Amino acid sequence: MELLEAIKSRRSIRKFKSEPIPEDYINELLEAGRIAPSGSNLQPTRYVVIKSEKTKSKLSECSPLPFVAKAPAVIAVCVDNRVVNTAEARTKELREANAFIDTPLHDDSNAKYYSTKRRSMDEGALKAYLNLNAAIAIDHITLRAVDLGLGSCWVMMFDKEKLKELLDLDERYDAVALIPIGYPDQSPSQRPRLSMDDVLLKEI
Repeated sequence: MELLEAIKSRRSIRKFKSEPIPEDYINELLEAGRIAPSGSNLQPTRYVVIKSEKTKSKLSECSPLPFVAKAPAVIAVCVDNRVVNTAEARTKELREANAFIDTPLHDDSNAKYYSTKRRSMDEGALKAYLNLNAAIAIDHITLRAVDLGLGSCWVMMFDKEKLKELLDLDERYDAVALIPIGYPDQSPSQRPRLSMDDVLLKEI
C-alpha cells in the first residue's frame, strides 16, 4: 500500500473479527516499531504482546473499554526509564556512524555535554521525552497494521498500576498505551478534521 493511502485509510477500530492474526504479522508490527526513530537513538520503547484469553480477560480490570480485551491481540507499549543511562553510549554509536556530520554533535566534547544534560532531566521532563519517542513507534505500528489489512486503536484509558501488575513489569518500565489489533469488523468514515487554514499558523 502506498504510504499516503495508508495514512488516509487509518481509523481507530473498536470492533474486531475473531479471526486470529498470523504470527508473522505480529512480528512485522513489532519490527515497524523497533526501527522507528528515537531521540539520540535511545530506543526506549518496549512491548508486551497479549494473546492469551486468560490475560485478555483480566484486561477488563485495567481498562473501562470492553473492545480492548476482545481484540485477537493487544500490544502493550511501554518505555524503559533507564535508557537515559545509555545516552552516552548511544550518542557514541551515532557519532561513529557519521550521523552527526556537519553538526556540533560530531565533536566528542559536545556530544558528552548533551548526553550528560539528558541524564540530568527532571523526572517529569524525562517521562514526557520518552513517551514522545514511544509515540513515534506507535504511529509506525498503526500504519503498518493498515498496510497488512489490520485495524488498531491507540488506547490510553487504563489503570497504569493495575496493568503493570497484570503484566508483571519491572519497576523500570511504564506502560504508555494499549494497541488492540485485529481484522476490522467495521468500516468507519473519515473523522472530522480541521482545515489546512486552521492548522497552518503562518509561512515565514
